[in-house]
Amino acid sequence: MSLKARLRDDSIAHLKAGNELEKTTLRNILSAIGTKEKSGKNPTEMTDQEVENLLRKEVANREETAKIASEDGRAERAERELAEAAFISSYLPKLLTEQEAREIVERIMGELASDHELTMKDMGRAMKLVGAEIAGRFDGKAVSQMVRAKLG
Repeated sequence: MSLKARLRDDSIAHLKAGNELEKTTLRNILSAIGTKEKSGKNPTEMTDQEVENLLRKEVANREETAKIASEDGRAERAERELAEAAFISSYLPKLLTEQEAREIVERIMGELASDHELTMKDMGRAMKLVGAEIAGRFDGKAVSQMVRAKLG
């Protein structure tokens, strides 16, 4: 089942259960997905990776809104935004620890090193392979530094 289908099914379940926060949050997310899919010259179906990226942006938006609301003394609004962010985060894959990311980098770098001596020229190829496996579950800048350390 695709992530978008799961969101749609959960939206219906929360509607029937009367869970207002979850229902509203999922409706907003599905609306954002629909808008994104219909925008541009050629409407397209979003992949799970694109939906995950959109969910990450939505979480960041809600955390930023919560920060601003708390600074303005609107604690109730801030709590709601943080609750929505936590709920949306439940649909995202588990983030990797630094150790797990390092193990992935080392394994892929080992596979690349079996062909030839690695140089900085291999940075692009290494990042492409590592990025495909880590795919938004760890900070890209930190991954880049790990790969660079292995090459240099």
